[in-house]
Amino acid sequence: MARKYFGTDGIRGRVGTHPITAEFMLKLGWATGRVLGNGGGTRVIIGKDTRISGYMFESALEAGLSAAGVDISLLGPMPTPAIAYLTRTLHACAGIVISASHNGYADNGIKFFSSEGTKLPDAVEAAIEAELEQEMVTVDSSRLGKAERVKDAEGRYIEFCKSTVPSNTNLRGMKLVVDCANGATYQVAPSVFRELGAEVIAIGVSPDGLNINRDCGSTTPALLQKAVLEHAADAGIALDGDGDRVIMVDHAGDLVDGDELLFIIALDRQAKGTLPGGVVGTLMSNLGLEHALKAHNIAFDRAKVGDRYVLEMMQQTGRMIGGESSGHIICLDRTSTGDGIVSALQVLHGMRSSGKSLHELKSGMRKYPQRMINVPVQEKIDLAAAPLIQAAVTSAEQRLASRGRVLLRSSGTEPVVRVMVEGEDEQQVNREADQLASVVAAAV
Repeated sequence: MARKYFGTDGIRGRVGTHPITAEFMLKLGWATGRVLGNGGGTRVIIGKDTRISGYMFESALEAGLSAAGVDISLLGPMPTPAIAYLTRTLHACAGIVISASHNGYADNGIKFFSSEGTKLPDAVEAAIEAELEQEMVTVDSSRLGKAERVKDAEGRYIEFCKSTVPSNTNLRGMKLVVDCANGATYQVAPSVFRELGAEVIAIGVSPDGLNINRDCGSTTPALLQKAVLEHAADAGIALDGDGDRVIMVDHAGDLVDGDELLFIIALDRQAKGTLPGGVVGTLMSNLGLEHALKAHNIAFDRAKVGDRYVLEMMQQTGRMIGGESSGHIICLDRTSTGDGIVSALQVLHGMRSSGKSLHELKSGMRKYPQRMINVPVQEKIDLAAAPLIQAAVTSAEQRLASRGRVLLRSSGTEPVVRVMVEGEDEQQVNREADQLASVVAAAV
């Protein structure tokens, strides 16, 4: 069923532009309470990142949920995966995240977790959208929901993160630079790595409501690369604004992206005999990851782009490890959703147990040159129904033959068409990508 509000990662857009308004969030809180609260007497938890509009939307959602007769637990600024975890452990009927993830402060959005800490099924999202069309009716005053703040949320999540590596894991002697993107992990991430013994240089830990993801974090890792070299660190960890993605940097200042992190985690699990099945990536995963895993007899499946589709395929195939090039990595044997801190810990544990540097661990995978261009669009288009675009794709695929591949897709979170070309020859890859992007730009 087509969605009016929900995209691949919840509801997201520009603050002040429908539906990212206080009025809509009030109604959304009420509709969510009606659908998930079963008429009242249950609890929903709400967490947010550090962007300034979070205050406004937190209050609006709280009011809507209360009007539906649902109690609310407020977590304040907390990473998205922490909200998934706490939804489970606090036995809430749902968790709500106020965040636009890696986007700038002028955007915001809403993500939901079920009582199991997983993304909501499509049918539940459809039910919430249907309820949004109804007139908002407040329950009797005696049944209004109450709100409370969870005072120990940070400590609970820190202990959980530490529990995802063996209890004897010790990072003493390891120097790490941790970039928290001025986002939701600014308090918890440095504490996790310090409590495991690492020397931590924390950057991107001064949020002001406006600087989330600005020139820092996993989407802009140049600051981290520079800091790793300046401090002669063993590794750098870059999280995004809501903490569900991670990109790392080795001691030489080279980036280690999500594909390479997946490779490292998968080989570490295989060496320990704890890798059932194989690995799930996406249509955007580098061809080098597929080939490197195959060389180690590790099966690899590609899901549609989006962490919810990666998770669906993992559940269908029984895989425990999956993720995206962007650094959204899911370790189902550790937690229920993508978690940047937990994923980084798996890599650090692999470094420590193998005695190898991050640079050495990633060297087993050769990445193919890949170019992605985001072409802005005013509204979502049907790429398959655009003959000029399809003709250009066919021509590019013929020229690349078996030495590469082409992927065009409309983003589920931004108003862009992503043009990706990958192949053995970097010059040809760049040439084909530029040509395709110009065709798409002209067509839209």
